[in-house]
Amino acid sequence: MRLSSCDLSAAKPLVKIEVEIEVEIEVKIEVEIEVEIEIEVEKIELKVIIKMYHSFEEMPVWQKSLELSSEVFELTISLPRSEDYGLTSQIRRSSNSISGNIAEAFGRMAPKDKKNFYVFARGSAYETKSHLLYGINVGYFNEDSCTPILNGYENLIFEVNKIIKTLKDNSSKILS
Repeated sequence: MRLSSCDLSAAKPLVKIEVEIEVEIEVKIEVEIEVEIEIEVEKIELKVIIKMYHSFEEMPVWQKSLELSSEVFELTISLPRSEDYGLTSQIRRSSNSISGNIAEAFGRMAPKDKKNFYVFARGSAYETKSHLLYGINVGYFNEDSCTPILNGYENLIFEVNKIIKTLKDNSSKILS
């Protein structure tokens, strides 16, 4: 066997290999960013719709007070006769005076007079709540049956407070 040397530098390779590698990498980055934004407003348009009632009977707050007064009346029917001139009379009068004061406020012309009668109505609503809580405390009323009525008075007080605030705000503008 004979070995000979040859120059391979000029030789061309017989196989050409090209390799393409695709790598998919998923990276999750969680970043917490705190941003402060300042906005300049040149003009704000506010549309206020004031509903004018022709009668106090159209007012939802009066309607709700009358409904609650009727519920208090039904609740007090079962009170003992010994309470006819006590709790029965007081709670019925305080609950009934709420709608009466709202009606009287409606009929007043001066904002201060109107506000005063709404304040009286609110006071009577708190008085009625107090009588209901007393009735629960002494066992005359079932707490479960009084809770919706108490919640109704809370909502009524909230609505009356909105009326009072509106009258305060408007009367201070009139005086300015």
